[in-house]
Amino acid sequence: MPGLVLQAYEPQIHPNGRSADIIRVGFTVTKRVGNSVVRNRVRRRLRAAANVVIQEHAAKGNDYVIIGRFGTTQRKFNGLVKDLESALQKLGKWRKAENEYEDTTEGHM
Repeated sequence: MPGLVLQAYEPQIHPNGRSADIIRVGFTVTKRVGNSVVRNRVRRRLRAAANVVIQEHAAKGNDYVIIGRFGTTQRKFNGLVKDLESALQKLGKWRKAENEYEDTTEGHM
């Protein structure tokens, strides 16, 4: 069971000059997850996972909402990061990091 749900919205670019390379992220956790202490802990964990993944791999010009679930509290941090990465890929919002390089040695001797 994944520890989060990811929603993405690609807003229309208005003539007011909203930049197409801005990424906005919001977090939400319902009361069903637990009391305020638990919800804030879940929100902090999701924010930390988003800091690892979103800046490097999320498509620019989109708004993202990360929804915490009850499973977020027991999920290991690496699991949350992998959940977020796979959610971006499923939504088609994954982009390769700018500092990653292609393996150009393939086929060369």
